[in-house]
Amino acid sequence: MELASKYDPQSVESKWYEYWLDNKLFSSKPDGREPYTVVIPPPNVTGVLHMGHMLNNTIQDILVRRARMEGKNACWVPGTDHASIATEAKVVNKLAQEGIKKTDLTRDEFLKHAWAWTEEHGGIILKQLRKLGASCDWDRTAFTMDETRSKSVIKVFCDLYNKGLIYRGARMVNWDPQAQTALSDEEVVYKDEHSKLYYLKYRVVESDVERKSEGNVMHKDEKGYYAVVATTRPETIMGDTAMCINPDDEKNTWLKGKHVIVPLVGREIPVVEDGYVDIEFGTGCLKVTPAHDINDHALGLKHNLETIDIFNDNGTISEAAGMYVGMDRMDVRKQIEKDLKEAGLMEKVEDYNNKVGFSERTNVPIEPKLSTQWFLSMQHFADEALPPVMDDEIMFYPSKYKNTYRHWLENIKDWCISRQLWWGHRIPAYYYTTEEGKKDVVVAETAELALEEARKKNANLSAGDLEQDSDCLDTWFSSWLWPISLFNGILDPDNEEMKYYYPTSDLVTGPDIIFFWVARMIMAGYEYKGKMPFKHVYFTGIVRDKLGRKMSKSLGNSPDPLVLIDKYGADGVRMGMMLSAPAGNDILFDESLCEQGRNFNNKIWNAFRLVEGWEVADGTQPEANKIAVEWFNAKLRQANAEIDDLFKKYRISEALMTVYKLFWDEFSSWYLEMVKPAYGQPINKTTYEATLKFFENLLKMLHPFMPFITEELWQHIYERKDGESIMRDKLEISAPTGEDMKLIEDIESVKQIVAGVRTVRNQKNIANKETLSLQCVGENALKDYDSVVGKMANLTSIDVVTEKDCTAAAFMVGTLEYAVPLGDMIDVAAEIEKMEAQLKHLEGFLAGVSKKLSNERFVANAPEAVVALERKKQSDSMEKIAALKESISSLKAQK
Repeated sequence: MELASKYDPQSVESKWYEYWLDNKLFSSKPDGREPYTVVIPPPNVTGVLHMGHMLNNTIQDILVRRARMEGKNACWVPGTDHASIATEAKVVNKLAQEGIKKTDLTRDEFLKHAWAWTEEHGGIILKQLRKLGASCDWDRTAFTMDETRSKSVIKVFCDLYNKGLIYRGARMVNWDPQAQTALSDEEVVYKDEHSKLYYLKYRVVESDVERKSEGNVMHKDEKGYYAVVATTRPETIMGDTAMCINPDDEKNTWLKGKHVIVPLVGREIPVVEDGYVDIEFGTGCLKVTPAHDINDHALGLKHNLETIDIFNDNGTISEAAGMYVGMDRMDVRKQIEKDLKEAGLMEKVEDYNNKVGFSERTNVPIEPKLSTQWFLSMQHFADEALPPVMDDEIMFYPSKYKNTYRHWLENIKDWCISRQLWWGHRIPAYYYTTEEGKKDVVVAETAELALEEARKKNANLSAGDLEQDSDCLDTWFSSWLWPISLFNGILDPDNEEMKYYYPTSDLVTGPDIIFFWVARMIMAGYEYKGKMPFKHVYFTGIVRDKLGRKMSKSLGNSPDPLVLIDKYGADGVRMGMMLSAPAGNDILFDESLCEQGRNFNNKIWNAFRLVEGWEVADGTQPEANKIAVEWFNAKLRQANAEIDDLFKKYRISEALMTVYKLFWDEFSSWYLEMVKPAYGQPINKTTYEATLKFFENLLKMLHPFMPFITEELWQHIYERKDGESIMRDKLEISAPTGEDMKLIEDIESVKQIVAGVRTVRNQKNIANKETLSLQCVGENALKDYDSVVGKMANLTSIDVVTEKDCTAAAFMVGTLEYAVPLGDMIDVAAEIEKMEAQLKHLEGFLAGVSKKLSNERFVANAPEAVVALERKKQSDSMEKIAALKESISSLKAQK
């Protein structure tokens, strides 16, 4: 079947993806081959493809496809994450549009809606990945809340609880008022914010003022003495239970042992002393709100202070505050500023830049909140997970992320694993009453096992007497088991697939989840399998626009990946992404790179159509063709070895550039020109068959990067059996020999000779069809390649001369001089006129330099390097003038 005149990605891509699926070419089962395993970083189940997914999955697919072609048993496992906070928020919003509140539903009723939403929207992103060409084993698709993964999570929770590593307690946590759930420290994103610093007046209790006061900063107005507190959060004053000063702060010595009155609130609170207070910040006086700041909470415990929680879970003011009840915290900030000013309790307000913690999920400011939550002790895991990375048992690419990893593990905090959500893995803790009437808790994998355990303390219990904890587990608590649970390694630790596929080979992910996911998977791997979960971690960069801004929906600077694929084809987009994607560095994405990718597709297509259109005949292989075939064989070995080395170093972008240049510059621009038959003439069969083999090898090298066009042309080169595919055609990788390198070096010199002749043609306006001769001045060191030079430069002869022709245009290749005699092919009078103009210019330049050098003051005072440069200009100009005069003289004699 003849190829279409133009490459049409749409028809080609859909056809071959179906072919791959129909023939189960992505499928993997344990066998005797070396396994190559990759697990997909599971995207949110209700998410859609964005540019970050495009980059990450393109890299994974490149690695997986190359592994297949190396003869490995490649297994790429796809799946999705239930994404507790994000998915629950979408379901709540959908219900709100239908006039239904979550609080109006029972947990089971809400979960029915959540599952319906998941079934309707879940998996869209995986279908979109197929458009990209992702070669996942789709039969293995997993979901973090499917039966196997869910049972695995619950089993691990119970195991860690029984080991004493999971505990429940009241701690300060990061609270998301919009999602109304606790967050781990890693889910808080700190942003620079332009805010205000409010200086509030805390009146000193009058009876205290009468005591002797020392110090030189005693604030006083018409209403009496006061202390000044600088705060960015005046809306929390209803929760103040103390003021704190540094005992070494001389300016605030007068406040020691006194009491102050909280502005507007009217509550009397003590002044306590603690070295924690920064003397230099604000006035050196700190308001202490134990319920709403982690450091204040520590001060509260230390100084036995009252704790007043003034916030409801949704960020509104609670009854405990006694004022502004029901108002949103941000609205209170605006209102309280006005009220404090009106009451004469605001000394001043300044602009202030500070870092504010935002929820990574909902992008609202978090609230520190005292809350009873479930925690996982992390020091044990950090001790297990740090050495393998620092000792390079697990390799990071780029290695700079080892320091990021080390810093986190060396400063590890316990992980808050409970979330106040309904969508997710419900915590398997059951509360009951003992025979003595005490409240107790039992943790078990099922309600039946929990009842059995609880009956040991109260034999009269029935199933209805147990109340399961209402919280769910943090989504990452399922994700950290991903490389193990995908092969059912928690429930059935010694199964065949676990033994074969684990540990996995490569993990491709973003550095932004190095704590959330990478570190925790390493911890789980060593805890439950006693070994690493993967051997290598490739960190991608962040996709940014050409102005350096992170791509996001809010900025409107992120193209729709599917629109790009429709416009440029999947291969074009994949190439566009990878051309700008060095490991670990941010990607400055420009759509023009996708256009470059599409153009490369067209180049490959047209090159094949050119070769396919040649007439083939038996006959002797010309010498030029023989040399060309030997040379390109050497180039293939050199490039394959180089690409193999780059893949081992995970320099994937550079590997693509190597094969790109090999095809575009070496194969298309040089090899095909070397062997191309004269117009209307056939090519000999030997050269043609070698050319087809080269094309096949080039397609195999390109396939991991550009799977669709390479499959189409690979199928077209030779007749293939049904079910065969380029992805199962093994790469031929061998090191170049010494003879290869010598040949490659020689042909580089040949190219320079050809380029020299072509430059002469351009300068003298001589058409390519006009034949020329070439003179080698002194010797023809590359005479073995005269057939190639003659064909590529359209020469009638190549001669060795001791002196070049007077009409010749000369050029150098290294230390070798070549000349192209031009004879009557040039206008002698015009050449003389041009040379005389050059001569006049050079003589004027030489006069200026000589004048400068004849100035004794210049020579004596100028730096030695400057004088040396001027002398070189003088000698160079004199040489050029002498050569021009000789050439003009020779041309005049000819005339």
